Amino acid sequence: MSSLIESIKAKAKANKQYILLPEGTEERTVQAAAIIRDQGIADVTLFGKEEEIRAVADKYNVDLTGIGLIDPETHPLYEEYVNRFYEMRKAKGVTPEKAAATMKDPLFFAAMMVKDKKGDGFVSGAINTTGNTLRPGLQIVKMRPGIKTVSSFFIMSVQDKSYGEDGTLLFGDCAVNINPDADQLAEIALCTADSAKVLCDFKEPRVAMLSFSTKGSAKHENVDKVAAATAKVKELNPELMVDGELQADAALVEKVGQLKSPGSPVAGKANILIFPDLQAGNIGYKLVQRLGNAEAIGPVCQGFAAPINDLSRGCSVEDIVSLVAITAVQAQGMKQA
Repeated sequence: MSSLIESIKAKAKANKQYILLPEGTEERTVQAAAIIRDQGIADVTLFGKEEEIRAVADKYNVDLTGIGLIDPETHPLYEEYVNRFYEMRKAKGVTPEKAAATMKDPLFFAAMMVKDKKGDGFVSGAINTTGNTLRPGLQIVKMRPGIKTVSSFFIMSVQDKSYGEDGTLLFGDCAVNINPDADQLAEIALCTADSAKVLCDFKEPRVAMLSFSTKGSAKHENVDKVAAATAKVKELNPELMVDGELQADAALVEKVGQLKSPGSPVAGKANILIFPDLQAGNIGYKLVQRLGNAEAIGPVCQGFAAPINDLSRGCSVEDIVSLVAITAVQAQGMKQA
């Protein structure tokens, strides 16, 4: 296991948060809950029918002591949450009957608990699609102030420690937004810089807005989008070190960076790479992961008013444990902001 994940787990343990696990009858999730409890990473609750959760726990010899169990249909807050969800969504066509059915869904019930500050965040996706995981967040938890875009990033740990921050870089957005416009790209950059400080202890985020052009070396509307996004980031956070548009080599290699963007505080020293669209981001992180034998942690979601994270359906028990730790540290950061 990487030293980075160990560091994140240590941060989670230092100020325990309450993380909800809506997929409470899923086998890997039940096993992960016990590890999270045993390691003191977070307080957790599993959602689902109690007899089904206990049957899975018995199958894997998991002791559920100290792990919360919630069945939305029998919970004391069920009726209240049905009424509140109806009021929230009636303008969107939700009927009282639809609200009652929706609140039986553990993901939506967990989102209501997070909205109600009865949970600090939730993790799902082992048996749900990304859409199913993020939809309750979009409808109930909503976005953090000033942000309109849910995005994601990967924490990349490369073997050559001269890159990034002692070999650690954040890549965004590699999993959510297919073709972000300039405003969305700016939000992705701002959120990723904040995430770098909270999760990875970056004292000085240095953000490179990537393109196939460096400072006008090529002309195209795709280049214009990245240049406009860079200007927007500077406008919204004048203190943040950001430069663009930059080619990847100009962002990462100091000699190239200073040749192509002389005097830039970012060129050749970037520790955050913002990709212009999902094709570039997804291809980029996988190339670094496979050809560079790098560790890729994520995707980690950002932009919500409280942390909501999406697992891969092929995730391992340890992946769930790690993502709960990440979610807990995100929750700490949001409370301190």
